[in-house]
Amino acid sequence: MPEGDTVFRAARRLEAALAGRALSVSDFRVPAHATLSLVDWMVESVVSRGKHLLIRARPPARVSAPPLSIHSHLLMEGRWDVYATGERWRSPAFKARAVLGNPAFTAVGFELGFLQVLRTTDEVEVIGHLGPDPLGHSWDPAEAVRRLQSAPERPIGLALLDQRVIAGLGNVYRSELLFISRIHPRTPVGEIEDVGRVVDLAHRLLNANKDRARRVTTGADGINPYWVYGRAGKDCLRCGEALQIESLADSVRAAERDVYFCGSCQGSYIPTAGGVR
Repeated sequence: MPEGDTVFRAARRLEAALAGRALSVSDFRVPAHATLSLVDWMVESVVSRGKHLLIRARPPARVSAPPLSIHSHLLMEGRWDVYATGERWRSPAFKARAVLGNPAFTAVGFELGFLQVLRTTDEVEVIGHLGPDPLGHSWDPAEAVRRLQSAPERPIGLALLDQRVIAGLGNVYRSELLFISRIHPRTPVGEIEDVGRVVDLAHRLLNANKDRARRVTTGADGINPYWVYGRAGKDCLRCGEALQIESLADSVRAAERDVYFCGSCQGSYIPTAGGVR
């Protein structure tokens, strides 16, 4: 799943291949930017912000234009591949949405959730709403706690997926964080005794996985890299009970998303009974 650690690694690969080099290939295969060419533009940096990726470039001296940012989001199926220039692509060309290259490397964005090019000074318009990023240089755990606690009635299983609260968490980390913390996904944020511990764990898990090719939350890169995610009906690795899956959704904002958990280790949340049983 393309969560914050996946996008962080993609940004690092792109940075290594493109940054500090002028583009010799610029091909945007989306209608809004089909005629745009950034050939001879210098890629200055590539950064991730939560699940968003930004490739920043400045024009050559002869071009009077502001620096631009290529903003993409992977959503569920998207990815950026990096190839040695001339190397055969691993996916068919019709799935490519952007091709950027220099004499040494070619970066191809396949099936990107969305792609847009904007002034670098306007990045705040597309990422300014994001909460603190556990993989960002300006990570602020106190602000993440504040944003979580700003809606104390909201189930923690929904709050953790809100990119305005913490940027970069998806369904895998949501399920794994709550299992490790022994918190039922339906527990309101206001009923959690130590929200700061959940925030700290999010920071530690994403950072532990940012350099791994395979995401692991159990601490053992074996047959079960995850405690609960994707394991509904299988035995809990902690207590042996069958793991469960439920759908959670905000009444207004979000589509339903499945969350995995252990009813024994994490309890059962019953609002009319006053909390977790």
